[in-house]
Amino acid sequence: MRVEKYIVMMFALLIVPVVALGQDVFDRIAAIVDDDIILESEVLQGAYFLAMQQKINPETDAEKFEQLKKNALDNLIVQEIMLTKAEEDTVVPDAAQVESYLEQQMQTILQQLGSEDKVEEYFGLPIRKIRRNYEQEITKNLTVRMLQEQKFADVQVSRNDVERFFEAKKDSLPSRKETVDISHIFLKVKPGEEARNSAINRMNEIKRRLEEGEDFAELAQQFSDDPGSRDRGGELGFTQRGDFVKEFEEVAFALEEGERSDIVETQYGFHIIEMIEKRGEKIRVRHILAGAEATEADKQATIEQLREIYRQLTEEGADFIELVKQYSEDESSLPDNGHLGEFDLDQLAQTAQAFIKALKDVSPGEVTAPFQSQFGYHIIKLNSRQDSRDLSLDKDWEDIERLALDQKRRKELASWIEDLRSEIYVEIKKP
Repeated sequence: MRVEKYIVMMFALLIVPVVALGQDVFDRIAAIVDDDIILESEVLQGAYFLAMQQKINPETDAEKFEQLKKNALDNLIVQEIMLTKAEEDTVVPDAAQVESYLEQQMQTILQQLGSEDKVEEYFGLPIRKIRRNYEQEITKNLTVRMLQEQKFADVQVSRNDVERFFEAKKDSLPSRKETVDISHIFLKVKPGEEARNSAINRMNEIKRRLEEGEDFAELAQQFSDDPGSRDRGGELGFTQRGDFVKEFEEVAFALEEGERSDIVETQYGFHIIEMIEKRGEKIRVRHILAGAEATEADKQATIEQLREIYRQLTEEGADFIELVKQYSEDESSLPDNGHLGEFDLDQLAQTAQAFIKALKDVSPGEVTAPFQSQFGYHIIKLNSRQDSRDLSLDKDWEDIERLALDQKRRKELASWIEDLRSEIYVEIKKP
């Protein structure tokens, strides 16, 4: 059995897109595992996901797609085998965790497609069916992950294991890509007084209507500027500390069930928050957002401020760290004086192409000219640059140790799966 591709997924949570592939296909049974069945539509779903990952066109490369269908069936068989084992061992994921992942997934889909109607049109299913499908997939993946973590948590590698692994694999190990270590000063375009006053006035009107007894969810659907939660009446699902910005979180976690906040200002605008449910350290709230839209004048004011910071750095020799402390609005990097970390240039190019362009002709110790990315406006300091090179034990021990441990776990997992397969009934139906 080909289990390698599935094994790669085992140590990370994979949420497979749920698509309505079974609508035009008679949904026959592809395989039986213990008391459970795998449908052909599920196999097709997995094959299309693998095709998307590998950039294979199912319509023009039928032979490769047939192989992907076989791989997808193997993956599903392995998953069902492990779910059978998890049931025997009474491994059950926490319901709140499932709900949290589900809400995150649905919010992502809604943000990408814009509304529940567009989501239903894209998938060809009612929203409740889409949620149910995702909930089932998330539950399965969390169950499998928990089972693996229990089984392989104690697997370790010795120093000799790492050294033997490196000697055997050094010619085929990936090289260390070119990396940059960077810090930045970050400014966001903030709405001016005119935009803020407009948003506050809108929120005061919503607050008045709530106080007069109008339904929170209905007002959220009509007026909230948060597209990810608007169509659900402002519901944000189960969340925990650290999921929200500080100002929102402090108010939200202080509310009691059924209690509603006053107007709360965050970087996104103005909110009214209502507590729906508390479950341990998790909360489920809904909110209405009145966003304050920045004007072109606000944008120009931000650009001019950043140009002045750049002038101080390049003409006056101002200290970069002091200007970070004085001006930067990136709360996550402020405690580390604006330090963002070390990045592989290939990975950085995938998420922040503007950074690559800005750093192109910058030497270590220098700063970039002000530039805009999808996040806001930046000045970056290049702390160091490392050329691409082969891995070595003295410089890259932790990375090589991680690779050796991953290989050992995958081998033990493959062996365990084969043992389980010999104990659990599996029948593959002929097409």
